[in-house]
Amino acid sequence: MTNNAAMTPDVREVHTLIIGAGFGGLLTAIKLKQAGIDDFLILEKDEGVGGTWWANSYPGCACDVQSHLYSYSFEPNPDWSHMFGRQAEIHDYMRHCVDKYSLEPHIRLRCEVRQARYRDADGRWQVEARDGTRYRAKFIVAATGGLSRPARPDIPGLDDFQGEMFHSAAWNHDCDLKGKRVAAIGTGASAIQFVPAIAADVADLYVYQRTPPWVLPRPDRRISAIEKKMFRRLPFTQKILRTILYWRLESRALVFTVFPWMSRMIEWLGRRHIRKCIADPHLRMQVVPDYPAGCKRVLLSDDYYPALTRNNVHLVTRRIREITANGVLTTDGAEYKVDVIILGTGFQATRPLPEGMIIGRQGLDITQRWRGGLEAYKGVSVSGFPNLFILAGPNTGLGHNSVIFMLEAEVHYVMDCMRIMQEKGIDTLEIRRDVEAKYNRRLQRRLGRTIWASGCRSWYLDENGKNTTLWPGFTVEYWSRTRKFDPGNYVALTGGELDAPGDAAEAA
Repeated sequence: MTNNAAMTPDVREVHTLIIGAGFGGLLTAIKLKQAGIDDFLILEKDEGVGGTWWANSYPGCACDVQSHLYSYSFEPNPDWSHMFGRQAEIHDYMRHCVDKYSLEPHIRLRCEVRQARYRDADGRWQVEARDGTRYRAKFIVAATGGLSRPARPDIPGLDDFQGEMFHSAAWNHDCDLKGKRVAAIGTGASAIQFVPAIAADVADLYVYQRTPPWVLPRPDRRISAIEKKMFRRLPFTQKILRTILYWRLESRALVFTVFPWMSRMIEWLGRRHIRKCIADPHLRMQVVPDYPAGCKRVLLSDDYYPALTRNNVHLVTRRIREITANGVLTTDGAEYKVDVIILGTGFQATRPLPEGMIIGRQGLDITQRWRGGLEAYKGVSVSGFPNLFILAGPNTGLGHNSVIFMLEAEVHYVMDCMRIMQEKGIDTLEIRRDVEAKYNRRLQRRLGRTIWASGCRSWYLDENGKNTTLWPGFTVEYWSRTRKFDPGNYVALTGGELDAPGDAAEAA
């Protein structure tokens, strides 16, 4: 990758600046090149490409969507080793895409964006990285994703702990856990993967559970050499498999968004999984959730429950009162002495961007714009922020299918917007506020009828109980709504003219 340390302090002019080198950022870069646009850069804060698949390297890290679907539709990989890809293999796939599509010259690593500010005077984005390098861009694509800012729990005394402590999204591989007493705080998607992976090595593992998740068996297996050979020689067979996987997962939207009562079937499967894996009736009772399946993220694992039955693994359901210098103190007065604390506490999904990072027209901070909750038109465009496109933005997350499918729909929409702007001679473009507001009102009404509105607290909801993360329907619907850019719902600030204003009624 290019070492940005060698760059001059002069402002670099680019057509498009992409923030983040994860799946969304790389996809945008590929589509820009295919459209004949080579004047773009990707600014990545980490030391390697991959986004969440570079940052999250904890033991046991894997995807909970099948590999043949959790990949670009135009870049199939016939050599996946398992049905569910491991972190290293997914990262290798992304590196392959960088090499195949010659993206390396466009990537700046260790180049965290300090601020991107829209200049009303010239209709351009002025971007400054934390190392002092500066850029001027016509378009900004924010591909930082919703799971890029680890959430640090608000527990008294967290800074007083004298042992090793780290978040699962920033795993300390130099910390040898063998023979150590370890506390794992949290039982979400990351924890149910790293807990089984480290259980055999540690002396004692205390798993602090605030709310038990619904966990189903993961239908994983190795992909045989014969299957891989077939996928390479007969590519259509892999497309058939991808299609089958897509519609199988897509059908789950019926449970979450149309018929929430069907979640009882998931609960039955979850209880059966518990009975199969755990013999102790007391432990069984501790891991059975008291909320409808799907209200929080449904997790997949074959080894999490068996790990909890190990003699050296202790499930702690009492709430944490505080962290002491030597361990964890719970509300019943018990203190558990530990050498290492691992925070499996997830991400700031409802606060994906830090304050001061994105400044729009008239000095408006996007975090101020979102003070009442995240919102965007089709999850991509925000009023007051011209020529800014957000990938994996508000209400485009999924509880049932592959986010890569959504990213491809979003980037298609963005590229169609750029094409129309070029054809009409439009320099800057912004979504109409009335259209954006109408879209989000209808979207929130739909979300109010889903399983996610059944009463439990989850990371899908912000502090006001507003669901700002998930799409309230089938992904094929979102795909159809992003097939064609709708210029009538936008306003041209400078340059040519748009079509007559459209009707936002179709939007949600």
